[in-house]
This record gives sequence, C-alpha cells and structure tokens, in this order.
Amino acid sequence: MLSLVTDGFEIMTAEVDERAAEIRMEEEGVPSLKVSECLAEIKAKAVFDMLTEEEKAGSIVIGADTSVVLDDVIFGKPQDRDDAVRMLSLMSGRVHVVATGVALFAGQKKRLFTEETRVEFNELDAYQKTLIDDYCDGGSPFDKAGAYGIQDKGALLIKKIDGDYSNVVGLPVARLARELQIMIK
Repeated sequence: MLSLVTDGFEIMTAEVDERAAEIRMEEEGVPSLKVSECLAEIKAKAVFDMLTEEEKAGSIVIGADTSVVLDDVIFGKPQDRDDAVRMLSLMSGRVHVVATGVALFAGQKKRLFTEETRVEFNELDAYQKTLIDDYCDGGSPFDKAGAYGIQDKGALLIKKIDGDYSNVVGLPVARLARELQIMIK
C-alpha cells in the first residue's frame, strides 16, 4: 500500500514489546481508539532512534498500527480458531471501528494521527455462520487484528463500510499522503 504514496522506501523494524505497551496503556486509561496511535509512535520512535544523525536528517520514518474495536474492546489477532470464530460472530450484525494509528518522524518534526473506518458485518444468520466457519478453516484470520481481512474472503462477512477502505487493509494511504505533504513543507 505504501507504494501508492512513494516508491522510495525501506522497511525497517525494531524490537518493541507491544503487549507490555498495551498493558501499560490500559493501566493508564488510554482510550481504545488511541492505542494504535500510541503503538505506532512507539514503533516509529524505536526505528528513528536506530538511525544515524545523518540518516535522521534525510529520512521520514513512518510507523503504523491497526486495531479493531467493538464496544471499547480491542480485538487483536486471534489466539486460535475458536477465538477467531468468537470475534467474527460477536462483530456480526454490528458496527465496529478499524482504527489505524500513524506516526511520522522527520528530523525534529513529529506528526501523529488516527484514521477511523466504521465496518458493519452482515447479520449472524446461518449463511454468515457458514462463511465464518469456512473462513476460519482456511487459516486466514490468524495473522489479522479482528480475525479478518477485507482484502480477502473476509470481505464476504461485511455488509458495508463507512470510511477509507485502505485503512481497513492496514494503512490509510490517502490520509498518509496528505500528512506527509504537510510534514515536508
């Protein structure tokens, strides 16, 4: 998705204990829709701190994290098939929020934002239950927040979305492009 914004990028990762950060944020009362933004900042700062001063001066570091939130509860990656079925069933017939937090670091500048997209799943009828079972049997849910991907057969579970499709995939590219323009001015 980032290639829609720029061709000149390198993917770097840093060791970040996301679970410990999530626990700390929960204890501090960080709203569930802001957790992904905080995690994005932690990840981007960790990568930014790995750069030399020369690299920092000529680079923009982008960190992103996506959360699926229903009733102020964050649905992370499912632990197993039963957990995936549970999540997808709970979201059925309801609207949840996909929140992607993005952090940008460049030199002395920093920008943070969260893009939210509302996703409504189809009712939990016999057909939806079959779709959920088939989807979970295929193995796709296990590496995805909220146990589904809109870019794969998880799309069959969805009735409609209100907001940025690319945000649900995991990176709000239109907003990112605008925020980058603001940052480099």
